[in-house]
Amino acid sequence: MSGLLSLIQWLSPAFPTGSYAYSHGLEQAVVDGTLTDAPSLQRWLVDIITHGTGCQDAILLACALRAGADYDALADLAMALASGAERAEETLAQGTALAKTVSALTGRRLKPCALPVALGQAAAPLNLPAPQVIALYLHAFASNLVQTMVRFVPLGQTEGQATLAALHPLIESLAQTLSTATTDDLATATFGAEMAAMRHQTLQPRIFKT
Repeated sequence: MSGLLSLIQWLSPAFPTGSYAYSHGLEQAVVDGTLTDAPSLQRWLVDIITHGTGCQDAILLACALRAGADYDALADLAMALASGAERAEETLAQGTALAKTVSALTGRRLKPCALPVALGQAAAPLNLPAPQVIALYLHAFASNLVQTMVRFVPLGQTEGQATLAALHPLIESLAQTLSTATTDDLATATFGAEMAAMRHQTLQPRIFKT
């Protein structure tokens, strides 16, 4: 139980990774009028989790949780997969903050690197089932974007939580499937989200870093 509680703490909005400052390109999509309400947000999140960064991160996390994982190679791959400067900044800044704080709490020396790899190396000694770790990661990923919409659109708190709850079956299914994936399974098809993230680099004024 202590291992699970540690993981929940690391993925909590209160943990100092600064996740609240990043919208993953969602702010640009709102400005463009692509995202306006709960249904459009849910479609966006389903696509990102199934075919985009969420899926990529889950695969990298699954690989990082395995015995003998090459964290350096996975970290380099994670950065190579970042489609633009803001995506690279987002994953590296959060992963570095997570590694630094977990290192301070546990006395371990964790490599500052992209978020899913940093979490993998932090969580591997907890000996939790990989699907459980991946599911909680994807849930935190989706939750952060829901809260972005709640603050920025604004979207009602109840609508936001209903959107997140509707994703639970998908997150559970993907976590189970992707827990055995390898780097050969990495792919992406969410070009609209990638372009929104790239265009956000020049958006002014803006609230979020990405």
